[in-house]
Amino acid sequence: MSLKRPAKDQPDHFEFSSTSLEAANNIISNYPEGKQQSAVMALLYIAQKQNNNWIPLAAMKYIAKFLNMPYIQVYEVATFYSMYNLSPVGKYLVQVCTTTPCMIRGANKLVEACKEKISKNESELSSDKSCSWKEVECLGACVNSPMMQINDNYYEDLDKNKTLKILDKILKGETPKSGSYRGRINNEPENNRKTLMDLKNA
Repeated sequence: MSLKRPAKDQPDHFEFSSTSLEAANNIISNYPEGKQQSAVMALLYIAQKQNNNWIPLAAMKYIAKFLNMPYIQVYEVATFYSMYNLSPVGKYLVQVCTTTPCMIRGANKLVEACKEKISKNESELSSDKSCSWKEVECLGACVNSPMMQINDNYYEDLDKNKTLKILDKILKGETPKSGSYRGRINNEPENNRKTLMDLKNA
């Protein structure tokens, strides 16, 4: 696991918006009295979503006070888990799975598309600062490989051309259709096969 370091340029202040505050209080209400600190991961995610996909140090300090816990404990959680971004990643964060199933099915072509459309280097903002990309470990959609995640949405059954078209749309501020790009629903079999018995007639 690579060492995660906070961004050099940090905002001086952070606080939850009214929407984020309501979401945070709803989550905390699920925990017994005295166990509110267990909500730290959820609150970090709320802060990240509010702050264009990254968590500044000011947000960690705010959450520490919010949950009445030591700041260092919030920092430890934020730096340990890969889903938390400690520096700007842009409005759109593209995560390309390059674990074995996706790699075998051509994930390198998706990486090529990201290098062409977003930036030559991983975790580097695009020229308009709206987008960045990175390689990640398994995203749990192996049957629909190769695939990538953009913010909260999955894009599956891809090739380079389809990926380029998706990236063109997000760079224009559009939201591409998520899901399979071979027309499958979820991870249903193709060619109307329903059981392994159908293979003998293939």
